[in-house]
Amino acid sequence: MSDSCCSTSTCCSPTADNDQEQATAADEIRQGIRQSYARVANASNAGDGCGVEASCCGVSDDDQINTLISTRLGYSEADLALVPDGADMGLGCGNPRAIAALRPGETVLDLGAGGGFDCFLAASEVADTGRVIGVDMTPDMVSKARANARRGRFSNVEFRLGEIENLPVADGIVDVIISNCVINLSPDKARVFAEAFRVLKPGGRLAISDVVATAELPEDMRNDPVLLSGCMAGASLIEDLERIMIEAGFTAVSIQPKDESREFIRDWAPGTNITNYVVSATIEAVKPAVGY
Repeated sequence: MSDSCCSTSTCCSPTADNDQEQATAADEIRQGIRQSYARVANASNAGDGCGVEASCCGVSDDDQINTLISTRLGYSEADLALVPDGADMGLGCGNPRAIAALRPGETVLDLGAGGGFDCFLAASEVADTGRVIGVDMTPDMVSKARANARRGRFSNVEFRLGEIENLPVADGIVDVIISNCVINLSPDKARVFAEAFRVLKPGGRLAISDVVATAELPEDMRNDPVLLSGCMAGASLIEDLERIMIEAGFTAVSIQPKDESREFIRDWAPGTNITNYVVSATIEAVKPAVGY
């Protein structure tokens, strides 16, 4: 009897082999990104910086620099005053809360919550009757966010360890999903939006800031691990992202590029022409209220 799995199953078929290769590659991407953001969290905890020009890793040992980065992304100094020290690490590519129109009593889910910055701002808007859940796949970030929540006494915010492709959240309990420069990092965006659709209530909505591609990236850029963990190489073309969201079931899909964002994206990868290919955008959509 052969000891090959092909003798009893199709696991050695070309399709199965290809699926396994894709899964392995996706896991390697996630692990690389997880390690990158663990370094960001630990640098912040130690009061060190990972460099101003280090992509969406904007954390610096200079609070004034972090403030400058965040105000460039659309936050006000009043916003920054609301969060615990250490929550603002200058990460992101926009301010999703600006388009979320959050209301008291709503349940908000933040995909890729990092140190909890957007979660804490959302918590102030949904108030004590609301709830904010932050999900992040990096244990160091979750630990940092939980410590920040305790420090800031945010009783309506919780942080969960998990991947945005496999959300540790029950079906149909979320009113609004926010995310800031995270979905571009996922190697399986169709799965991300399927999961987002699953956890939203009927009539729930997306309010996302992310990096999108306006032109196909060259292969060398797509395969550059620095550009990948830096929120650039994994960006999807706008038309592909629209298709993925519609196939997931979303309606009223709106992706609005922000040309002015090229100014700070240029700082993420100095010496490259990355701004010829990617831009920050606001991404909005709704889960239909009827039929689900």
